[in-house]
Amino acid sequence: MNRQSQAAVLFLLGAALLHAGTTDLYLRYVKAGLQPLLLASGVVLIVTALATAWYERRRTKHQQATQRQATQRQKGAGDVEGVEDVEDAETHTHPEPRVSWLLILPLLALILVAPPALGSYSATRTGTALQEPLAYPALAATNPLPLSVVDYAGRAVYDHGRTLTGREVQLTGFVALDHDGTPYLVRMALNCCAADAQPVKVGLTGDIPPVLQPDTWLTVTGAYTPRITHDPVNNGPIPFIEVTAAKPTATPRDPYDESWNN
Repeated sequence: MNRQSQAAVLFLLGAALLHAGTTDLYLRYVKAGLQPLLLASGVVLIVTALATAWYERRRTKHQQATQRQATQRQKGAGDVEGVEDVEDAETHTHPEPRVSWLLILPLLALILVAPPALGSYSATRTGTALQEPLAYPALAATNPLPLSVVDYAGRAVYDHGRTLTGREVQLTGFVALDHDGTPYLVRMALNCCAADAQPVKVGLTGDIPPVLQPDTWLTVTGAYTPRITHDPVNNGPIPFIEVTAAKPTATPRDPYDESWNN
């Protein structure tokens, strides 16, 4: 692939990053806090592509001018054989392998196809990634109290529900069913990007819908219960919530939960 082709690929990659960074598409790949770096990377790639194309164009023009001067000198000297050699050099090209253009396919996929967020398939095959919180910030006085799945699970397991007792809480996540049919409310937590996303699970008990479909997003309202089970994948703790109401909800703008490392 010549420099002009390389510049085209760099430009397309930069445009893809800008497209993802200026829409919600980037949230399928990286955490929200990385948006400025993603946009900056797109700008750098586009500038690099334009600079490469400009430099290559200047270099080509310079080579052409040098070849013309050499041709004129050879003609002036009457060296027919030399003139033919120069003309052959001007017309001789090395075709680039066309397979190299397949590098563009991942870029087109990034622009045209938005991959779904990780869901129940990954959650049931990966152990819970619940980590002990560094602190337990004071909770708002609202009722019901909206909490992230990660925040609720951390307080329920490691703070033994002290800040949750007597409070009505509200959680949003997608449904995953264990191999024995136990329903979990799950959010995939990540450090930087979807490649390192891991599930945090909260078991559902109480007044739960009789039929639950995996990957359905629910908002559940309920209360803390001391019931805890252990993940069959990695033996990690999974707390439960005593559900009093549950309703389907739309997939959130950011399907991943970043609160575990804030």
